[in-house]
Amino acid sequence: MTARRSDATRAAILVAARERFAADGFERATIRAIAADARIDPSMVMRYYGNKEGLFAAAADFDLRLPDLGDIAADRVGTALARHFLDRWEGDDTLMALLRTAVTKEAAAERMRSVFAQQVGPVAARLAPDPGQAATRAGMIATQMLGFALCRYILRLPPVVTLSPDEAAAWLAPTIQHYLTGEAAAGAEETGRRGQP
Repeated sequence: MTARRSDATRAAILVAARERFAADGFERATIRAIAADARIDPSMVMRYYGNKEGLFAAAADFDLRLPDLGDIAADRVGTALARHFLDRWEGDDTLMALLRTAVTKEAAAERMRSVFAQQVGPVAARLAPDPGQAATRAGMIATQMLGFALCRYILRLPPVVTLSPDEAAAWLAPTIQHYLTGEAAAGAEETGRRGQP
């Protein structure tokens, strides 16, 4: 098997795995179903990824691909982030697979935590009035964005599902902006320094 064919096979497996994990969750997704979706023999999945846990770890390698926010006015970053998150979710099943699985699998929960800490944390640290609160602020942004994703894409809450991306961003942006640059709630100063998203 040539390297190019091997890469194509791996890519097909990962696409099928992301779609299957997003649709069925970790527990119900099977290697056999993923292989069928990828139109390959199940032994090929095992050859490349070892087992379902190894396949999930590879499929859940998610990058928020945050844009360079340096040129955006500090008071507009919430809007930019809201729009970016919506664009990512609308076009990529990986976050949905992670979200579905994170409630029952610690590895997926840890991956979700690290995504927000490592990728949103630096934005919060740059914009927060007190950089010592960056971890808490990134965690609060995660509550907003993940809660929205849960309601829109998994629970399919009718009023949330019917929002256009522009409408959804308009609702989300002020809260995200507050978490980034707003004053901390009374009593939150001390916990903000200890918090982890």
